Amino acid sequence: MSVAASTTWRMLSARLPAKQLPSGLDSAWDAAGGYARRLFVRPGKFLARAKKVLALRKRFEDLSDARLREEATEFRSRFRRGRETPSDVEASYALVREVAWRQMGERPFLVQVAGALAMDHGCIAEMATGEGKTLTATMPATIAGWRGRGCHVITVNDYLAKRDAEWMGKVYHFCGLRSAYIGQEMDPSARRDAYQADVTYCTNKEVTADYLRDRLSLGRLRSLPEALLEKIVDGAGRGTDRLVQRGLNCAIVDEADSVLIDEAVTPLIISGEAPNPEQVRSFAQAAELAGRLTENTHFRANHRYREIDLTDAGKRRIAELAETLGGVWSAPRRREELIVQALTARWFYLREKQYVIQDGKVVIVDEFTGRLMPDREWRDGLHQAVEAKEGLEVNPPKDTCARISFQRFFRAYRKLAGMTGTANEARREFWQIYHLPVVVIPTNRPCARDKGRDRVFASAEAKFLAVVDETRRLHEQGRAVLIGTRSVRASEKLSSLLSDERLEHQVLNAVRHAEEARIVAEAGQPGKITVATNMAGRGTNIRLGRGVAEVGGLCVIATERHEAGRIDRQLFGRCARQGQPGRALAMVSLEDELLQRHAPHVSAALRRRFGNSDREVSSPLTRRIFNLAQRRAERLALRQRKSVLRSDDWLDEYLGFAGSER
Repeated sequence: MSVAASTTWRMLSARLPAKQLPSGLDSAWDAAGGYARRLFVRPGKFLARAKKVLALRKRFEDLSDARLREEATEFRSRFRRGRETPSDVEASYALVREVAWRQMGERPFLVQVAGALAMDHGCIAEMATGEGKTLTATMPATIAGWRGRGCHVITVNDYLAKRDAEWMGKVYHFCGLRSAYIGQEMDPSARRDAYQADVTYCTNKEVTADYLRDRLSLGRLRSLPEALLEKIVDGAGRGTDRLVQRGLNCAIVDEADSVLIDEAVTPLIISGEAPNPEQVRSFAQAAELAGRLTENTHFRANHRYREIDLTDAGKRRIAELAETLGGVWSAPRRREELIVQALTARWFYLREKQYVIQDGKVVIVDEFTGRLMPDREWRDGLHQAVEAKEGLEVNPPKDTCARISFQRFFRAYRKLAGMTGTANEARREFWQIYHLPVVVIPTNRPCARDKGRDRVFASAEAKFLAVVDETRRLHEQGRAVLIGTRSVRASEKLSSLLSDERLEHQVLNAVRHAEEARIVAEAGQPGKITVATNMAGRGTNIRLGRGVAEVGGLCVIATERHEAGRIDRQLFGRCARQGQPGRALAMVSLEDELLQRHAPHVSAALRRRFGNSDREVSSPLTRRIFNLAQRRAERLALRQRKSVLRSDDWLDEYLGFAGSER
């Protein structure tokens, strides 16, 4: 079979499971299967195999570079033919360890080898922050590359994709493989060449968007015979000549909890232009009318679900206000939808929190990572409603050409694995959605992190003042301090307070992101103060400066609890890496968004009890309220992710898009 035909076949035969999520007794049975699977893939099993790998060190250590390359070539031939044995896997890992040492001066530790073996077994390996997951991934990626069908290493942003592909490229090249990366600005020919590499680094958004574009190029073609017949009849491959991917064979997902869970709330959509001047005008009109409505009289705002409910009085008031407008405002349902979107934008989407304005445009801020997403727009007219609220030029909504959920896309890979520092809390969801068991790999050195109890304050103002006082105290000791915030607005406020106290610091947020890696890498220097949103350097190592370890190491202060405990743990994982000392502390308030959305009544009762006190109100009760709100938020997010997946399955079944090609 030719290369072109093989590529077309893999694209056409990509498995997009239409299997519905189990429910009832089926769900219980599936959960039992996941529990049994976790028993089978205990960490001890992989640690025992990793010891065998380390025992093979002498076999490759004394070989010359030329002889080592010959060994790699022999392994590649064996894996390409599918004739490898478990002992071949262990020997190949030992070979990659030796190559990494010669090319990079780093030899994977026992726990890194165990994590790599777990991923090769089709698991999510939880490895603590700072344990060297980037190097760990080279071992299973090399084996996948040797098998000849390509391997995608999924990262969380373009910078890491480029950095890791170039950084680890020496190892792959020595082993007879080619590595490449997918960048946002690449043209189709460059993307096609990168996907033809043995190991391709890319982000989840880029690889999913390329898949959708390829599906659109294929059009009505559903099988290899159809594609070949059309090529014979027309003398050209039409859509098949425009494909950039060569199929979905193997994926190793870095920061798997972020990619497979947090970002799975929103499906990826390919859209096209759909000019409609009347519709554009209606968004500006809706923003003006929404400002003339009163909460609780004309509408009710549900902060937990971010929903607006119009009252009967509100519907009558809208009809009165829109009476002279005509057009789309003549239809009751349409005018109410426009007003609901305008109110949603006004009440729940705040500048420097959910978005920022750059060059006269609304740019979304990812609430989980704190990064800008200039290529993304909110759906169903919400983006236009935000533009109208801000008084900006309103761009016409776009028509949806294709869409797919990240859950559905990643389940299409023949082999899927991942790694992250925070997976165990989501182990049930990883199994239920992806059938991936979670294996918790121990740290290379015992963790010396001092996790302090949450400090709770009655008001946000009191909390921020206390954060500044604690930062000053630590700074005077020569400690390095990393302060985590949930929004651009909070980071800028804290920066202002620190400046007032003449405390020199660096700010890292969605607006000031250009030097992210450098700022985070320097966050461990003596007396350094860094204020950062959630983007705080996932994938970037924070090394302690001279003398910092002796005074207690890096101290991480979280100024809010996040809606997933995993994200809190990820932030705290910035300190006390590889056995170094460090301290983690959360300083929160009863006015924080987590309580406002997910425990509003209890939060209101506590605020009435403590009033506007500027003192600390920490107690087992106030701490427990945050845990309760966080569990509620996690359950809500899980329901939303399942809803996205069910919606995708429904569209597949009833509209026939991207159906199962078997």
